[in-house]
Amino acid sequence: MSTAAESLPKDKHVVPTKYWHKLPDGRVQCDLCPRFCKLHEGQRGLCFVRACQNGQIVLTTYGRASGFCIDPIEKKPLYHFLPGTPVLSFGTAGCNLACKFCQNWDISKAREFDILTVEAPPNAIARAAHELECRSVAYTYNDPVIFHEYVIDTAKACREYGIRNVAVTAGYVTEEPRREFYRYMDAANVDLKAFTEDFYRKICGGHLQPVLDTLEYIKHETDCWLEITTLLIPGENDSSEEIDKMTRWVVEKLGPDVPHHFTAFHPDWKMMDHPPTPPETLLRARKIAMENGLRYVYTGNIHYPEGDSTWCHHCGQLLIGRDWYVLSDWNLTPNGKCSQCGTPVPGVFEPKPGDWGPRRYVVDMSRFVG
Repeated sequence: MSTAAESLPKDKHVVPTKYWHKLPDGRVQCDLCPRFCKLHEGQRGLCFVRACQNGQIVLTTYGRASGFCIDPIEKKPLYHFLPGTPVLSFGTAGCNLACKFCQNWDISKAREFDILTVEAPPNAIARAAHELECRSVAYTYNDPVIFHEYVIDTAKACREYGIRNVAVTAGYVTEEPRREFYRYMDAANVDLKAFTEDFYRKICGGHLQPVLDTLEYIKHETDCWLEITTLLIPGENDSSEEIDKMTRWVVEKLGPDVPHHFTAFHPDWKMMDHPPTPPETLLRARKIAMENGLRYVYTGNIHYPEGDSTWCHHCGQLLIGRDWYVLSDWNLTPNGKCSQCGTPVPGVFEPKPGDWGPRRYVVDMSRFVG
């Protein structure tokens, strides 16, 4: 593989990868995700950013991003991971799924040269997070799976500064790269887009089982904090029966303490013909999930402070009050227990919450490069 790497074009944004193999017919198969794209020389995979060059699979977007912002960690959404703290968020371009409802389609469906305008090597990202006093870096906006090598190098650089790493992902990845990827992640929010193979196949261009495998792997084989998000789309994945089956699976396979966020859809991309999700749908989903034993169920993209807030499952005490991204009440002890009954609260908490609030701040990375 070293010989092939040496023959690559002298472009610092094109780097060799290791999850691929050659096929008998001369094509090269990318083994990073369950799409298993089989490429001739010069072709790109569905994600568009991984390509076949000089007989191997390369990443063509290393060190380039679509933009950087400081967000509240709750925006990811992560509610049990360093509440109230700022996170430096960025993405690249492309995606390895083809969701018709994509709400970041301008990034995930963009060709790399359309949107990757920010030069950002890993050490610059880590330095920016440190100097801007961000507690973590989030790989988000498009799926970090497809820029695997860039993510891991950035995560390594961040750890040298004590900066945590957060993945916002659809979880569509194969076994070996999954193990490497989550070795460097401190928290993840995984989109469980639906609970039927039919939805994944027809609407996302993928399969359900690899996502379930990722969820079980993160929960049981890593120290990475896990939360789940499901965007409920009217008439597609919002039936009481499907929500019941999904949340029963989460309780059985992952346990009752994994936070689950049900969020509202708005018409976008190729699903402009669907109406927005009524708030009542999210409240119904939350009720079903809690009746099935999930202890921390949240509603998103609607104004409902009760569904934004964290409650003690044992005594009913309000633990963390939230109104959108603003924290109000804080009733956790310094060691992360309910201040009223002493029940431990699962998550990654510090003695006091952060005070970042709802601010969103665009970062000019040029000052940290070079």
